[in-house]
Amino acid sequence: MRGLSRTSLAEVEERFNAAAGSADLGALSDELFAVADLLDREHGLRRALSDPARPAGQKAETLRSLLQGKVGDATLGTVEAAVAARWSRAGDLTDVLERLGVVAAAAEAEGQGKLDDVEDELFRFGRIVAANPELRRALTDPSAPAEGKQQLLRDLLGGKVAPSTLRLFTQLALHPRGRNLEGGLEEFGQLVAQQRQRLVAVVRSAVALSEEQKQRLTAWLRGSYGRDVHLNVEVDPRVLGGFSVRIGDEIIDTTIVGRIEEVRRRLAG
Repeated sequence: MRGLSRTSLAEVEERFNAAAGSADLGALSDELFAVADLLDREHGLRRALSDPARPAGQKAETLRSLLQGKVGDATLGTVEAAVAARWSRAGDLTDVLERLGVVAAAAEAEGQGKLDDVEDELFRFGRIVAANPELRRALTDPSAPAEGKQQLLRDLLGGKVAPSTLRLFTQLALHPRGRNLEGGLEEFGQLVAQQRQRLVAVVRSAVALSEEQKQRLTAWLRGSYGRDVHLNVEVDPRVLGGFSVRIGDEIIDTTIVGRIEEVRRRLAG
């Protein structure tokens, strides 16, 4: 988000943080996702609630007529703050509500001592989906009923992952909002990591790293970036020696394959 929307996001987050302290975070997450999905479906309603020319009180009255008694006070207060804010584009309103739904799920996991689990599970499931075309089709087929996708996820993951993880998987499978599933899982993983203000590093190595190697790499990255780093390690037999690390758009490549490619680029240049 840029400009006006970035400022509005900070204001809405402040209201959300105040409301979330005493809320059932799982229910708050589900309700924020539901409101975001409603606004995605009802374009006219989204435009009306994000229209900067309409008085904030009028938009709040419309919102209360729709949601009063159907969602908790924390959800209603957060959404009221969102519709009172000014957005660079109407879609930013929906994006913010979904974003805060992810943050609520992450806060729920943190309260349960499962935040690390959620980060790992989002990463691993993304790799499982990428390697299993049949599963990917079942979860992304727009003609497949939502109930079927929910049941598939419950059968696969119920009792095997943190409740927050299943909540986030379900949101992405049922409401991709123009994203592919793997990209959505990565986006949600970044938001979960921000719950502790951590960077996420994706490490590719030919063999699994030992705990000692992970600790050394984490310490080096923490020293280099000045922030805590969560490692997601992907074993890839195509990597010949060394490893590569991706943090956002930055890649640190120490693999033999990477060095060969660098030599080729220099020769071509």
